[in-house]
Amino acid sequence: MKFIIINGPNLNLLGKRQPEIYGATSFESYLDEIREAYSTIEITYYQSNVEGELINKIHSADAENFDGIILNAGGYSHSSVALADAVSSIDIPVVGVHISNIYAREEERHKELLAQYLVGGVFGLGLKGYEFAIQYLLHRNQTS
Repeated sequence: MKFIIINGPNLNLLGKRQPEIYGATSFESYLDEIREAYSTIEITYYQSNVEGELINKIHSADAENFDGIILNAGGYSHSSVALADAVSSIDIPVVGVHISNIYAREEERHKELLAQYLVGGVFGLGLKGYEFAIQYLLHRNQTS
């Protein structure tokens, strides 16, 4: 079983940027914890602030036969038709994650263009949302 976590813009600043919203833990530190907890699964990580690079990574994840994608597209979730098109064009199940509760924030964050192409989503549960996404994908792949 192999999954890829794809993080979008500004998520390279986790632990530094707005810790009152996103927490004080860096993603790299949290990723070490996830990999240790799920040592029987190959978990690859990719982050970019560039929309086209995220689209290319989603396309390549399909070609590399990943069993699932955990995607936190950050602000692109609310603005990128191109990223939504990329998710809609692959056969891999994609779970969306938002660290913060996007529905308790600014109105422009309430609409998620990717949502209709995701198998599910987790929002507002902090970094723990990534782990819930992994658990869902594991369950989904075991019952398929």
